[in-house]
This record gives sequence, C-alpha cells and structure tokens, in this order.
Amino acid sequence: MIALGSDHAGFPLKEEIRAYFDKTGVEYRDVGAYNTDSVDYPLQAKKACDLVVSGECDKAILCCGTGVGMSMAANKVKGIRAAVCTDYFSAKFTRLHNDANVLCLGARVIGGGAALELVRVFLETPFEGGRHQRRVDLVNALDKTE
Repeated sequence: MIALGSDHAGFPLKEEIRAYFDKTGVEYRDVGAYNTDSVDYPLQAKKACDLVVSGECDKAILCCGTGVGMSMAANKVKGIRAAVCTDYFSAKFTRLHNDANVLCLGARVIGGGAALELVRVFLETPFEGGRHQRRVDLVNALDKTE
C-alpha cells in the first residue's frame, strides 16, 4: 500500500500518478489534496508519512511544486527517509543504498512521463542492505538526537 499526497501545486502530478496506480493495480491511499485549492504542504506530508510510520502503508509518494518542501516536511517525521528525485539514478539508488521510504516529486520540475518512471523504479527497487544498513541505522539514530 502506497500513501499518495500533494499540495495544490503537486495536485495535477498526483492525479497522473493516481491514474497510473489505478491502471497498474498498485494499491494506494490518497490523502489529498483533492483539487488545486491552496493547502499547506507540511500538513499533507504529515498525513502520508503517518501512514508509513504506522505501517498502514509501505511507502509514500509526495508531490508539490519542487518536491523540496514536501521532502523537508516529510523528513521531520520520525522514521521517514524522504528523497527528492528528478532522475532515474537517484530514484533507484535512494532505495538501494538509503532505503528511502518516501519519494518527493516536483510537478513544476519534472514531466508526468518522467515522474511515472521514477515512481516505478522507486517502488520496484529493493533495499540492498549489507554495508548500507549501518548507514541507514545511523540516519535513523538522528531521530533520537535532541
């Protein structure tokens, strides 16, 4: 199950991803936005990330204008490792080496076709583990730092 969220700027891209999920059978929970009326991206990020942290969803895809705001907000949620990606290599290796559980995309930065390819590779790429697990553990330990 994938949590899917956006703000108003990311809404059109979120809708393309939602249609792709419907077509390919990917199960998801759409936490909004549900139109282009202005909403605050930190609140949308929190809704999706809470589903990941609780285990209700395995990963999340978040869309805003650049992807940066969503990633900043998402990474404030304990247990989240969010990455903004605009290219195939980054989307693949953020899963392989960083075990990212949230992909952030910028609707004003990347087109729908490219975004769907990044979503596909992000969801299909497993975490490699091994030597990378130690580093992910170190990142997770930062959640406990005051």
